[in-house]
Amino acid sequence: MSVFALDALDLAALLCSRVCHDVISPVGAIVNGLEVLEDEKDADMRAFAVDLIKKSARTASARLQFCRLAFGAAGSAGALIDTGDAENVTRNLIGDDRTKLEWNAPRVLMPKNKVKLVLNLCLIAAAAIPRGGVINVTITGADETAAIKVSATGTNARLAHAVPALLAGTPENDSVDAHGIQAFYTGLVARASGMSLKVDVAPEGIVIAATPDAIAAETPNNSEAAA
Repeated sequence: MSVFALDALDLAALLCSRVCHDVISPVGAIVNGLEVLEDEKDADMRAFAVDLIKKSARTASARLQFCRLAFGAAGSAGALIDTGDAENVTRNLIGDDRTKLEWNAPRVLMPKNKVKLVLNLCLIAAAAIPRGGVINVTITGADETAAIKVSATGTNARLAHAVPALLAGTPENDSVDAHGIQAFYTGLVARASGMSLKVDVAPEGIVIAATPDAIAAETPNNSEAAA
């Protein structure tokens, strides 16, 4: 089956919609908090508003920093990104009282597209455990042989049924909307990185492995969601 090609302008528009969706909620909360400060005289309400503004500002900043690495240029063509920076922005985004991030990767410089792939796989993993759980990121090997595995385990863990096809670049009805653009983009990044994706779904969670094409070609049964 041939890979679906999305028009460049549509891709840019859908990704922009995704980023705006991620930041509009905390930014809106900041605006609401400022309005309370302007109109409210009660000390407790003003303290609540200040706390809301602080928390929302931190959330907006975390989401923007993550999106900058996951979707942005993050340097010129061929740039390398520190995996330590990737870990930090991921922890700031998804590490909370409900979700634990286990990061098992050396701190090295990796090609930016491979780092983007890691971050986008983390987004898919986080979406699979809406009630919280554990996200595990493992990077093994180095340079051209580096392999990535991201897993998510938690209560009622599930992967949206459209995700494997979107990762593979074969969306249903040959169309991609704002809800599916992130998974579709993840598949694009994987192919640009020379990586093949394999999705495993089990009752306790999901695992998505990204393997260099040359290695994946030697491994049989590697195609629930090959990118």
